[in-house]
Amino acid sequence: VQLDESGGGLVQPGGSLRLSCAASGIIASRYDMNWYRQAPEKQRELVATLNNGGTTNYADSVRGRFTISGDNAENTVYLQMDSLKVEDTGVYYCNARGILNRDFWGQGTQVTVSS
Repeated sequence: VQLDESGGGLVQPGGSLRLSCAASGIIASRYDMNWYRQAPEKQRELVATLNNGGTTNYADSVRGRFTISGDNAENTVYLQMDSLKVEDTGVYYCNARGILNRDFWGQGTQVTVSS
């Protein structure tokens, strides 16, 4: 199983980025797909979820600015991030969580929001 994140980078406050998580070895739509982030010297936090029923959920800090979506044909999950703030800086990780403790992580992609 492999989760490959891409799309991170440096952006100014107020800008946008779209992260991608390409899954192989699993069918992503059968899992709860999550985006986490970890800021320097902080714990990893859950940012957004797309569950296997298609329902989405967001952390309060990103609701209204971030959108999680999936493309079943591409077996890929996306995180559209708009109106980015300095405090959104961190390493963003894709996670796939299924039944029987099946839990997979990507390597992470760095997002830096700075002027």
